[in-house]
Order: sequence, then structure tokens, then C-alpha cells
Amino acid sequence: MKKIVFDSFAMIAFFEKETGAEIVAEHLYALIQKKQSGFMSVINWGEIYYNILREQGEKSAEKILDQMQKYPIEIIGADKSLTYEAAKLKGKFKIAYADCFAAALARTLQAPLLTGDPEFKKLTGLIKIQWIS
Repeated sequence: MKKIVFDSFAMIAFFEKETGAEIVAEHLYALIQKKQSGFMSVINWGEIYYNILREQGEKSAEKILDQMQKYPIEIIGADKSLTYEAAKLKGKFKIAYADCFAAALARTLQAPLLTGDPEFKKLTGLIKIQWIS
């Protein structure tokens, strides 16, 4: 079965109906149909929450987390191994630490990362990226 790692950028675009939301929706539909398995780092899951909380308030942030539970995305904890891989990426590239967790998870699972965040362009060739825009 195909695997895909969801970045917080992609999920926020989906929930806020931004550019690329339809591509994210296609992947979510594939998860529901069991044609694909989806993953997300708990760090990126938390990133979704704090971004929505900061911009729209606690009620909206809680609603988004409730909506996310409807999709079969496995939330992967930040254990020592994943944190080590994320830290190595952070040490080598100028990208946000939370983004390093998404990239490290994609590398670990050998799965493409679904994102629209231009910061990941720095990792082209290191991980497979599926762009939403």
C-alpha cells in the first residue's frame, strides 16, 4: 500500500480551503478508501493546533482537531530515533524544527511528504515531495 506523510501546511490548506486543498482532499479520500496509508508527526499535529489557535482561537483549533480524527492519519510520536533524524536535518539545513520532523518521518517511512511549504525546496533530492500547489 502506498504511504504519504502529511505536513501541517497541507492540512491547514485543506481545512482553510486554501490553494492545494483539493489535492489534499484527494489524498484523504484515498486514505478512507484504504488505497493509501497516511502519517503525520505529533510535532506537526501540534503545529496545526497552535497555528489555528493563534489565528482563530481555541474553539476553532479544537474543532480542527476533532475534524482531523475523522481521517485515518496515524500520528507518530517523536521518539528518540525520529528526534535524532530531525535534529540532523535542522543542523544541516535552515528550515523550521517542526518541518524537520515532517521530513524525518518521510525519510524514515520512505514516503513522499505532502506539502506546499516552500521551505522544503531545500530538501529536494533528500526526500520525495508531493507539492499541493
